Amino acid sequence: MAENSAQTQAEAWLAQVQAALDSGDAQGVSQFFGEECYWRDLASLTWNLHTAEGRDGIENLLTGIERGAWPRSLEVTSASDADGVIEAWFTFENDAFDGKGLFRLRGGQGWTMLSTAQNLRDFPEPAGTRRELGADHGSAMQSENWLDRRIATQESFGVTEQPYVLVIGGGQGGIGLGARLKRMGVPALIIDKHPKPGDQWRSRYHSLALHDPVWYDHMPYLEFPDHWPVFTPKDKMGDWLECYTKLMELDYWSLTEATSARQDPETGGWVVEVIREGKPLTLRPTQLVLATGMSGIPNIPKYQGQDIFAGDQNHSSTHPGGERYKGKNVVVIGANNSAHDICADLVQNGAKPVMVQRSSTHIVRSDSLMKTVLGPLYSEEALANGIDHNTADLIFASIPYKVLPEFHKPAFAQIREDDAQFYQSLTDAGFDLDFGDDDSGLFLKYLRRGSGYYINIGASELVADGSIALAKGEVSHLTENSVVLADGTELAADAVVYATGYGSMNGWAAKLISQEVADAVGKCWGLGSGTTKDPGPWEGELRNMWKPTQVQNLWFHGGNLHQSRHYSKYLGLQLKARYEGLDTPVYALAESYHQQ
Repeated sequence: MAENSAQTQAEAWLAQVQAALDSGDAQGVSQFFGEECYWRDLASLTWNLHTAEGRDGIENLLTGIERGAWPRSLEVTSASDADGVIEAWFTFENDAFDGKGLFRLRGGQGWTMLSTAQNLRDFPEPAGTRRELGADHGSAMQSENWLDRRIATQESFGVTEQPYVLVIGGGQGGIGLGARLKRMGVPALIIDKHPKPGDQWRSRYHSLALHDPVWYDHMPYLEFPDHWPVFTPKDKMGDWLECYTKLMELDYWSLTEATSARQDPETGGWVVEVIREGKPLTLRPTQLVLATGMSGIPNIPKYQGQDIFAGDQNHSSTHPGGERYKGKNVVVIGANNSAHDICADLVQNGAKPVMVQRSSTHIVRSDSLMKTVLGPLYSEEALANGIDHNTADLIFASIPYKVLPEFHKPAFAQIREDDAQFYQSLTDAGFDLDFGDDDSGLFLKYLRRGSGYYINIGASELVADGSIALAKGEVSHLTENSVVLADGTELAADAVVYATGYGSMNGWAAKLISQEVADAVGKCWGLGSGTTKDPGPWEGELRNMWKPTQVQNLWFHGGNLHQSRHYSKYLGLQLKARYEGLDTPVYALAESYHQQ
């Protein structure tokens, strides 16, 4: 009965919205929303990723886009009542897209609305009945087979043909976006400096495995098989990416490094100089995507004495693994994910690590994260309830960033209570803990600053029992064989690992193109929440990710596997539309803030 009532209420509300849309009444549409309300659009109306906040924001959104972009043929497909909030899935279309969305009603008024582009109406992906035949029969037979044509396409780039999109970075982000573009029929080339796809993972420290569970980590189109381990080991992930690249028939150049790029002032396209297998080559793509992860260039702090330190010094990204440090003293500067993983690896290999904690860290046990936060959306239980990862992605995306903290605070409060003994053991060891500036936990820290947390898969217990020694404070300087803290504490060191994170992604643009271009883009990542390391103003979306930037035809793609999978769809559709010559007027192009 409740579901039927929810369906009836959702249909009635959406019919009112549809009537106001049909009459061109933007203000009328906004009046069906409550005073606190949000409309988040992923490319379908705005050719952007944009969240309109408040009735005025919704009215401005509708008046700021063309009428052909307004949603029509809105239809509720299912609805339910969750603690007095009605949640309803719906479909729609406009001139460009077939779309799908999810809205929530509180007290009979709109609270949150998500609209997403699912496919370009005039350019559907060749799936199902539209799949390619794959062979020429009868009089149409050709001497070239499928493989011949694949090789010819790859080898033509930079010689007789140019890729429409050049994706720099062949990790999971670049590979996933490449798969989207391949399916959409967009000529795209992925380049990476490593010998094989997946080497980005294979080259990391020995013990590395994904901290996120398998249900959260699928690639576009191809799911992991149902026997895949919950936490994918790094080499297994590397092998999967290599096989995926082959199966999806991506145009992927290994052993290729971009050395410089400049924008053609006449065409707006790019001139990119690369070295492929030792030979220089010029590529001229129209669109340039930096898919180098959510992080930029490694942050390596400058300390007096680094030039005289006699041992190894490595950033966490180049840490060789613990085998070579058996019996040696290793100081790891930092106390977040990489620092914990590396310290645990050092312990397992008989080394003597000291973790230097310079500021408090948010810790959450992996089991607790899966049970309390991820489980309802990404788990076997979720699958049994009919929520696959594509559905889960949309549910997660339907929660506006402004209200996401309120969704997460109760979950992390519950974790703090359930795991009180675990947290007490860390406090007793002298470890400084936090749950974020507003107690909203892991995901908000990740979205706001991309740092300051560890998902515990065992290292915290080693801190608690003293297997990983703990030191606290800022580093003053290095001597020939030690690290000295600001309070005078001297830590014997045969090696130093800087687990000190990364800069913003626009640092890659500065290195490859110019500082001027990087400054024009501004900082990538962060929401402008005003919390630690996420200065305002409030933006409502992640800065410069998966959407148009202040530099024409320059895009940034990255994030964890979940984000790369989900948002590659919208980035792919934006690029496909431009490739096909469609008009793509961008609503509310974000301003640039915070150049570093």
